[in-house]
Amino acid sequence: MNKQELIGTVADTSGLTKGDASKAVEAVFDAISAALKKGDEVRLVGFGTFTISKRKASTGRNPRTGEPMTIKASSQPKFKAGKGLKDSVN
Repeated sequence: MNKQELIGTVADTSGLTKGDASKAVEAVFDAISAALKKGDEVRLVGFGTFTISKRKASTGRNPRTGEPMTIKASSQPKFKAGKGLKDSVN
């Protein structure tokens, strides 16, 4: 399912127009992104938890030349499925 299919499903399920459903889906994505950007976690009981994982700077190798190079520290978004989501899939 891609984003447009998700918007269509939300519109059909909720009775919203596709335009309103699109705004709602975008608002949810924006709210989750903003919370993660601030360093907060987003916990949706029964669905899952969105968190940020910090990766330290490390040294790697350039695969073409074999030269050592520094890989910058970064933040990675992570999602852990909740029990309700796991149970609904199995």
